[in-house]
Amino acid sequence: MTDRSSGFTPIDHARRVATLRNRLPLRNGCDTLLLLDLVDVRWLTGFTGSNGWAVVSADGLVVGTDGRYRDRAIDETASSGATVIAETDRSRLHDRLIESMSAAARVALDPATTVHARWRLLASEIELEPTESLVAQLRQVKDGAELERIGAAAGAADAALAEVEPLLRATMDVPVTEADVRDELEYRMRRHGADDRSYDTIVASGPEHAARPHHEVGRRTIVEGDTVVIDVGALVEGYHSDMTRSYVIGEPSTEQREIYALIDAAQRAGVDAVGPGVPASVVDAACRDLFVDAGYGDWYLHGTGHGVGLVIHEHPFPSQASDEVLAVDNVVTVEPGLYRGGFGGMRIEDLVHVTAAGPRVLTHHPKQPFDG
Repeated sequence: MTDRSSGFTPIDHARRVATLRNRLPLRNGCDTLLLLDLVDVRWLTGFTGSNGWAVVSADGLVVGTDGRYRDRAIDETASSGATVIAETDRSRLHDRLIESMSAAARVALDPATTVHARWRLLASEIELEPTESLVAQLRQVKDGAELERIGAAAGAADAALAEVEPLLRATMDVPVTEADVRDELEYRMRRHGADDRSYDTIVASGPEHAARPHHEVGRRTIVEGDTVVIDVGALVEGYHSDMTRSYVIGEPSTEQREIYALIDAAQRAGVDAVGPGVPASVVDAACRDLFVDAGYGDWYLHGTGHGVGLVIHEHPFPSQASDEVLAVDNVVTVEPGLYRGGFGGMRIEDLVHVTAAGPRVLTHHPKQPFDG
């Protein structure tokens, strides 16, 4: 079945609710969950407002929000079977939340998603059990409808970069700034079906800006000899994509060629390492070990990747310190890079779907760092 308005397979929120209810009661004995994280609420129910909560029990699902979102919440959560509560008065909405949990002896709530003041207020009226978000765990495994949206977001970024890349390569003839490239990318992603950018687009150029993995775009003019890092992603119906390509403006130096070749080899090794049952740290090591062996270990300033979904940085995280294991239908990035002030920097990143048969790359823009 396909949603005629979007062209995507509808997200089956009723199935998600059933899956969550089947996990109740939890090992700690709680038979009621309170969700305050808006991403968790959206994943479970479909509600996209900026203020809301959900209470899940074995026999009910209640979504609460303020009066601004009443009609929206009713419409968006219809397929989840939720009962919607909307109150304009904040204190009244709080009272309705407490009422919705009145039958529970203890309520599971993730402390990582709850500010301390709110935890204290709730704990004064109900018994809370600190519990890691079960929804956040379920979110790591993407279903087909989610993969469609992530794929569309990746496609929008691919198409935008294909159109903007010639502008970058013409910088020796027509002055172009980092901001010019960013603005064109974000405009063109929307033209190719994106709802928005996935994050602050990175266009980092030259010996200092490109040496900062998360450089904030400025008005610097891109000039001959620069290394340029472009990190671009699109947002489609709440789902993110993430991709990085790197370039050298003009004729590359021997050092620039050698470092790019090393990053390219590391990135390929990282992608090849992706698979179900593979420790996330192994993906990181596949990239990092090549850098260390070549004498560039201290040029690698970040982990090798992260999960992507309704949040741009989510579990699992391929990194040195990770104790996570990749699973079928995780979506992760593989993005090794090398950075040094005075040289600049380069990074190559692809978005990768973990399948039973191995890695499936979702970002397809060619890796062509040099002219010609």
